[in-house]
Amino acid sequence: MAGVGAFWTVSFLLVLVPGADWAYAITAGLRHRSVLPAVGGMLSGYVLLTAVVAAGLATAVAGSPTVLTALTAAGAAYLLWLGATTLARPAVPRAGAGGGDEGADSWVGRAARGAGISGLNPKALLLFLALLPQFAARDSDWPFAAQIVALGLVHTANCAVVYTGVGTTARRVLGTRPSVATAVTRVSGAAMIVVGTLLLAERLVG
Repeated sequence: MAGVGAFWTVSFLLVLVPGADWAYAITAGLRHRSVLPAVGGMLSGYVLLTAVVAAGLATAVAGSPTVLTALTAAGAAYLLWLGATTLARPAVPRAGAGGGDEGADSWVGRAARGAGISGLNPKALLLFLALLPQFAARDSDWPFAAQIVALGLVHTANCAVVYTGVGTTARRVLGTRPSVATAVTRVSGAAMIVVGTLLLAERLVG
């Protein structure tokens, strides 16, 4: 798989572009003691998308306007809801190793929200559909599906590094600046709403 190195570069550059994933990682970093549940949830969403592309289901989804519109609407509505929730309850950095909100907002709940952000994102599905096959060789000794899985896991690993760094950095840098942290969280919530609105508008208008 000679294209892995090239794919890693392209994937890493794409992950560095801020979006809904970044917004959620920042919010998780400011609100909780650990960003692992949120990041782990987003990674599981990308693993799911990798499996969908490897199974060939993404082609059917992309070729069906009805299914794609429904998927876009679901993903956009989810982002709008999550953004509105973030704006209504902006993160306040927790002092030290505390963070007594663990019971009210479980690891499972945070992971599920992260999986929803990445797994319900039709842009990510189409990105996987358009990008991954370009780096998989039809004449390789590896089965085509296995190459897709390997490339998807490379992208997921890039996401793990970047999103963990984003969330952790947000906590360390903004943890002692409550007012700035709250403002950043509100911007993150607004970003989710903007992304959700654009997704919905693009699909409905297009």
